[in-house]
Amino acid sequence: MSSTSPVTQSDLHIKPALVAIAVGLLIWFLPQPAEVSNQGWMMLAIFIGTIAAIIGKAMPIGALSILAIALVAATGVTSDNPSTSISNALSSFSSPLIWLIAVAVMISRGLINTGLGGRIGYYFISIFGRKTLGIGYGLALSELVIAPVTPSNTARGGAIIHPIMQSIANSFKSGPEQNTSHLIGKYLALVNYHSNPITSAMFITATAPNPLTVQLIAQATGADIQLSWTTWMLAMLLPGLIALALMPLVIYWLYPPQIKTTPDASRFAKQQLKELGPIQKDEKIMMSVFGLLLLLWADIPALFFGDFLTINATTTAFIGLTVLLLTGVLTWQDVLKERNAWDTLVWFGALVMMASQLNKLGVIDWFSHSMQNIIATAGMGWPAGAALLVLVFLYSHYFFASTTAHITAMMGAFLVVGLSLGAPPMPFVLMMAASSSIMMTLTHYATGTSPVIFNSGYVTLGEWWKVGFVMSVVNLTIWVIVGGAWWKLLGYW
Repeated sequence: MSSTSPVTQSDLHIKPALVAIAVGLLIWFLPQPAEVSNQGWMMLAIFIGTIAAIIGKAMPIGALSILAIALVAATGVTSDNPSTSISNALSSFSSPLIWLIAVAVMISRGLINTGLGGRIGYYFISIFGRKTLGIGYGLALSELVIAPVTPSNTARGGAIIHPIMQSIANSFKSGPEQNTSHLIGKYLALVNYHSNPITSAMFITATAPNPLTVQLIAQATGADIQLSWTTWMLAMLLPGLIALALMPLVIYWLYPPQIKTTPDASRFAKQQLKELGPIQKDEKIMMSVFGLLLLLWADIPALFFGDFLTINATTTAFIGLTVLLLTGVLTWQDVLKERNAWDTLVWFGALVMMASQLNKLGVIDWFSHSMQNIIATAGMGWPAGAALLVLVFLYSHYFFASTTAHITAMMGAFLVVGLSLGAPPMPFVLMMAASSSIMMTLTHYATGTSPVIFNSGYVTLGEWWKVGFVMSVVNLTIWVIVGGAWWKLLGYW
């Protein structure tokens, strides 16, 4: 008898890998500006090649990040000393922001394991579900409530809220299989999705790239602006709530569902809650940890009892995870199996490292001065220049399938340029931060949540792109007008 061993399937996709290598080499062999060192130019080539590989999906982003770390260390691009070179390549893994997002992803697993996320969703539907518009608001509120502790916006919108949305649509026999999405399913799917970018903008811990944005803002301002969890939440709260209130109405106007009155939805949600039974012990613990995290992230104990009770946001996340492990709501096996958290830790660390090295090696400074000169030559003042930067940053996301890759590639340089033009620092960086989530509305590949909901078939490609563009304009307008006024009231400018 002869036996054959299974064929190993590599993660490597040759064509996009070759394109990425070609892009990196092209950058390396282009005429080098006098203002940029040899090390800086090589770092730029490695960085752009990595971004091209991420965009082309040559390998999973975590694997590409390992490759980038190896390249940075082996080429000695940051130092001629091999020990210093590997230390630099691994430097970002000591960043508290990186661990904050990874640990928060682990914590969010408790929402799924205990069923608390689904219970919250059905609870809001039971209250607001007598009309289709009310179901829309129920889905949006469910997103809002769980957003602070679910940094995987894909898990939040795709794994928790989307099955609830599908269950409700199916209860009205509205689905792509029956060609009846227009009854109610299309509307609910669009609301399900467009809640996601708005809530992602409202909390540092609502989507994985937000801490990267915080890091880049600190670098661009020389650590003059270091956004805390509370500062971000407070700044984004009012524009976010207004956007969340208007979004179901805008989509209702664009694609009105044929079924407008839905008493059965409320009954369905109540039946689901009845089947779930009373709140279980693990759910109560999860709710308590949820509340503890919000209190500590918002610095409520320090507000009442003094600064000695101030706890770092990452420390708070570790406390929350510890409680869940001690009580058995999560086991260490659950944590080990939370691949998204460990994957995020790796790629986040690698991209932050490369962005930091580009800044240290003077590449960002050179690029920002070049852009500043172009804008100055065009005769733009800071208002027009800052507006152009925000618009270009936001709508260039049509060319990206990863918010992380997009933010890493463009955010740092755009921040430096806007600030050098004389834009008021705090409003400008907050507007850029908001844009990094608003851009998720645009396409069916804009972020991890979009293919999950788009592939369920309720919305055509044309409809998705149309609503995406309209919502980007609506959200951007809200953040400019409401956000600008709110930040003025807060004394940010």
